[in-house]
Amino acid sequence: MSRTRIKFCGVMRPEDALLACRYGADAIGMILYPKARRYISPEVARSIVRALPPFVTPVGVFVDESVEMVRDLALSIGLHTLQLHGNETPEAIAGLSDFAILKSIRVRRESFIATLQSWRDAICAHDLTNLHGLVLETSGTGQSGGAGVANDWSTIAQSKTAGLWNDLPKMIAAGGLSPENVGEVVQSIQPYAVDVSSGVEAEFGKKSEEKIREFVAAVRKAGSA
Repeated sequence: MSRTRIKFCGVMRPEDALLACRYGADAIGMILYPKARRYISPEVARSIVRALPPFVTPVGVFVDESVEMVRDLALSIGLHTLQLHGNETPEAIAGLSDFAILKSIRVRRESFIATLQSWRDAICAHDLTNLHGLVLETSGTGQSGGAGVANDWSTIAQSKTAGLWNDLPKMIAAGGLSPENVGEVVQSIQPYAVDVSSGVEAEFGKKSEEKIREFVAAVRKAGSA
């Protein structure tokens, strides 16, 4: 199994970003959706981006904004990787061709196969070479993330076993991950990356050093098993 990447999302402070990097973060997610609980201003986002060491990717999370707004804000902050967390269309992704895009999709047991097929079709129809990953979020938890509700891991595992991820972008597992369960998730579905927010918080908006350390250790242990 190749190394599982780790994205810490909902980061609201530069010191938490640096803490995550100290333990091996591959990416730092910042919520730029004003209605989200973990929203941060562009000024704070810029301070986080400036604080990051080399080879750690800052990711801006947007929800159903116009292509023009997303592009302008991302460029002003210094972002090259964006996560679209709403109902954005393939056309919107194509319109952001100068960025690497992660697209969040909801895991609904009754429609998950159709969802994956629709994105496979869209990638071909719109030549979405900039769509680098699909972030698997828990169904019914809203559009701001960080709800801490476990995903439907069995449905995801079945889709992987059935070969439904062939020719799709990288799988990024999210939804209720924590130091206690992430190892089992990594072993069962072997995602390219895992994405955690509230599962490593000491309190709302503040990350826990202990939980970050334990989360990374669990991912690494599962990946080497």
